[in-house]
Amino acid sequence: MSTAGSSPLGTATTLAELTRDPHARLALLREHEPVSWLPELDGWLVTRRDLALSVMRDAETFTVDDPRFSTAQVVGPSMLSLDGAPHARHREPFTAPFRPRAVREGFASFIEREAGRLITELPPAGAVDLRRAFAGPLAVAVVTEALGLVGTSTATLLSWYDSIVASVSDITAGHAAGPAGTAAYAQLRAAVEATVADRDASSLLGSAAGHLTLPEVASNAAVLMFGGIETTEGMITNALLHLLRNPGQLALVRADIDLLDGAIEESLRLEPGAAVVDRYATRDTVLGPVIVRRGDLVTVSLAGANRDPAVFPDPDRFDVRRENARLQLAFAHGPHYCLAAHLARLETRIALQYLLERLPALRLDPARPTDAYGLVFRKPLSLHVLWDRPV
Repeated sequence: MSTAGSSPLGTATTLAELTRDPHARLALLREHEPVSWLPELDGWLVTRRDLALSVMRDAETFTVDDPRFSTAQVVGPSMLSLDGAPHARHREPFTAPFRPRAVREGFASFIEREAGRLITELPPAGAVDLRRAFAGPLAVAVVTEALGLVGTSTATLLSWYDSIVASVSDITAGHAAGPAGTAAYAQLRAAVEATVADRDASSLLGSAAGHLTLPEVASNAAVLMFGGIETTEGMITNALLHLLRNPGQLALVRADIDLLDGAIEESLRLEPGAAVVDRYATRDTVLGPVIVRRGDLVTVSLAGANRDPAVFPDPDRFDVRRENARLQLAFAHGPHYCLAAHLARLETRIALQYLLERLPALRLDPARPTDAYGLVFRKPLSLHVLWDRPV
């Protein structure tokens, strides 16, 4: 058994490398140090799929409920930062609206209308950054619709999101959070209170208020906003990048649109929008080949687990027909499995189908190459594409 300080590969691993292009390093760690101490992380990094599952399933030993959890420092306790009975109490009021049938009935038509509108409004030149012009605006619009905040536009919601994310990022990086995030969260909380008080508004938040206090409803609204915008934008953008980079696979999808679901799962496997999840050890415990001490940070690399060759043969290949692609862990696992996974899948499927059908010969702009980027959240910073304009 090894302890912190006895991980030579982890010691040589930099956060800059994991931010830019992590997969070769993650493969090396997974093979030789599947639980590795990274001094730059000041914690353990778990890269093997079976060990990742064991961490995410065991909330008693590996918890999110820790003062270091950055999101909770900005928005307070929520389903994201609690475990056990408190987590269940926060999560349960939001569960029913995100079940598969409720998602289809409640959101499919809205997503189709919004995707169609955004494509119609693309510039006629046949060239655009689809992350900024399509994926991001679609994700914001769907979250705005889901939360149902009275008198709140997509632009306002996006401004709150940007400020809150900036504060969370500051804390994660070890800096003091600026005042903008606190101010934005106060405005979000006021909008939540106004929505709950509006008896004419039938909303997800109003229903949750029957089970949670107003501050608890507001903190969970912030979490839903964060997850619904950040990770879904990444999910759409990453999937489109994988398809356009692999013309043979794209041809299979164009010939059989039912393969689009497999393409989405395979993209989630190769490049999950959220690359890592953090847990904190509540006691000394053995995890694979190491001894984890109470209080240690244990970061699960979903990106590493998703390319484990013991589960996914030829793991770096994008294969829309991969039979076990749904074993990917992009939505995490255990009690913190993504609440809105069904909505994210539906949104991504509609988005990709509309783009492929309505933009003829859609392709990457060879003059503006791109790739996924980010330590925690991974997606292209931009996705410049071309398509053929109607004659």
